[in-house]
Amino acid sequence: MQNDGLKAGVLRVEGTNNEEEAFLSLKRSGFNPDYVHISELGTKKNINDYDLIFIPGGFSVGDYIRAGALFAARLRPFMKDINRFIDSGKLLIGVCNGFQVLSELGLLPDTDKEKNRTMALAINDSNRFECRYTYIKYSSKSKVFKKYFDNKIFQVPVAHLEGKVTFNNENTLDEVLNNDQILFKYTDISGNNSEYPWNPNGSIMDIASLSNKYGNVIGLMPHPERVYYNYQLMNDNIYHENGTGEYFFKSLYSYTKDLVF
Repeated sequence: MQNDGLKAGVLRVEGTNNEEEAFLSLKRSGFNPDYVHISELGTKKNINDYDLIFIPGGFSVGDYIRAGALFAARLRPFMKDINRFIDSGKLLIGVCNGFQVLSELGLLPDTDKEKNRTMALAINDSNRFECRYTYIKYSSKSKVFKKYFDNKIFQVPVAHLEGKVTFNNENTLDEVLNNDQILFKYTDISGNNSEYPWNPNGSIMDIASLSNKYGNVIGLMPHPERVYYNYQLMNDNIYHENGTGEYFFKSLYSYTKDLVF
């Protein structure tokens, strides 16, 4: 796809390990991607110079304390810039470890007026690292993904130990539901069963992906960047014309293009 100048920043720190897949997926979908090490923020690079920010998966800073906790701590000095970016309507995406970072920062689900943290990504119910393919279905009316994902089941891999979405109380869940913030849910290949192993972590309501109430901060545990092409899928999914990742990143591109232009 021809690049038309939309800039995507891929944040990284020691321990991130999916930045190349994210970079290539963004580039293939039309973005002009750029690696942004956290040490460059505030000096060489600014978050608001980008049209989209992507926080990739991995084990940032060794996942000491909790998954994503130290990466989030090192981003907190830049919260003024991050909030300005979000308020502009641009997309801030966090995949796997990136989702954990957004949770730690209180940016997801962002239902608390004081920006307090209201959710956690806890250890999987299986008490082990789950690394395999799963299936997801679109469960929202969000205009970001509706074009490609509505009424279909998609295969996508997961690779995490701490991916169980939990909320601090029922009021938070109620607000998430009222705001239509659940983007994707785990399912089986037919779209019905969501018990383990289809739900790999035990997330409440089978949540695989959440947005903030405005729909432009998005976290998901599965890795669409690892299945950009159909031949990266397994079993009968290799006969699909496109990979899940291509649909995902083209959705991000279309939304961003409409926003910027």
